[in-house]
Amino acid sequence: MRPPIDHGTVLITGASEGIAQELARLLSRRVRTLVLVDRDVERLKPLREELLSVYPTLGVILERCDVSEAREVDTLLASLESHFVRVDVLVNTAALGGRGLFAQVSWSGLEALLRANVWVPSLLTHRLVVPMLERGRGGVLNIGSGAAQLFLPGAAMFAATQRFLDGFTESLRLEVEGRGVVVTRVAPGPLGDEDEALSPFFQISARRCARDALAAFERGEPLVYPGWGHRWVMRLLPLLPRALKRSLGRLVLRGVKGGGGPSGPGVVPVGLASPGMLAREPTPA
Repeated sequence: MRPPIDHGTVLITGASEGIAQELARLLSRRVRTLVLVDRDVERLKPLREELLSVYPTLGVILERCDVSEAREVDTLLASLESHFVRVDVLVNTAALGGRGLFAQVSWSGLEALLRANVWVPSLLTHRLVVPMLERGRGGVLNIGSGAAQLFLPGAAMFAATQRFLDGFTESLRLEVEGRGVVVTRVAPGPLGDEDEALSPFFQISARRCARDALAAFERGEPLVYPGWGHRWVMRLLPLLPRALKRSLGRLVLRGVKGGGGPSGPGVVPVGLASPGMLAREPTPA
């Protein structure tokens, strides 16, 4: 079973940069309409101009919406419906990451992280999967992080939210199995620029990550680890004893306390990979 991408309508959160932007570029040659959502529409305008310059007949709708607010999401979807825009595929990409030890980060920052990484994908999926099931066709692509497999002192809440996304995606996939809706989670590792000298084993570009994600989504795979090196490591991690994972976590903690990790506690946009391993950090929708 394949998601209804060709000549369909795809809604993407956080499409102003990073993986989401690259997915928008890949999808633009195939879909009928792209709905790009962000708190600041101005950030999306350069991408719309770029896409329309290549595909003049493509429908590109820019929507200002704080997707962490249920009322704004309902207003957004009502507006799309009033213009006869039906979302066939949802791409959840917006996320925040924690920097600093849990006890040193303000609760307001942790609450913002929880809303972005747990509330937002849950809310958008809940609003859109019901009509998908009624039509018997649809797709949900959740872009998360390989951090779901790790113990990450200095990013404890972020790692926990990625475990939520893993369990949520896998469980939802079973609930809708055989009903025409494809559900896939993407768990990238470190990302870098296309023109950088990237590690051939582990680090990949956002463009390569988007290509791998879209290909796996179309194959109907439940989980994809973009890049062969990252995929090899992620498949190895579940085989490691929990005690060894704790030891690796202690090494991470030593780096955080010694200043080797990200500077300063707080909550920041992440590139949908493990904090402290990123070469690029996009901004959430």
